[in-house]
Amino acid sequence: MAAVNTKYVELAKTLHPRLTRFFAKYPPNQILPSSTRTNTIANGATPNPFLPHKHPVTGKWHDPEFSLRRQAELVKLAREQGVEELLPFTSKGTEERIRHRVEHGLRVRGTGVGQSVKGHKHERMLATKMETRRKAMLGMPRLVREWRKIGKYKWTKFPK
Repeated sequence: MAAVNTKYVELAKTLHPRLTRFFAKYPPNQILPSSTRTNTIANGATPNPFLPHKHPVTGKWHDPEFSLRRQAELVKLAREQGVEELLPFTSKGTEERIRHRVEHGLRVRGTGVGQSVKGHKHERMLATKMETRRKAMLGMPRLVREWRKIGKYKWTKFPK
């Protein structure tokens, strides 16, 4: 046990000062004895500083100690230092972000199966417009023959 504690002490000396302060105030569960690993205020333990918690006496909800921006900064620092797994659960953690991406996908409109990006109306109508133009060009020799046969003055198929 003493060798493990000295390992953690050596690790703490090499950490970024913000991480050192965080771990001093909120020690990881891996370091704490099993008797103090609860996440409620009633037992005297500090709750997860990244999540809102309910006060045991008043029943009021308290905001997280760290905003989402500060949580993201701490997670990035911990990831760089290689100690992200020592942080308490947060929605900004790498595992949670990967799980959310797998569960919900990219969530950009038009990237799903059978979806397309809305675009401008002229862009959406381009395929049908080109198809009607192609059909008109294929029927053009027949139309020219009719024109020559009937003549200009008896022609009734003018475009609208």
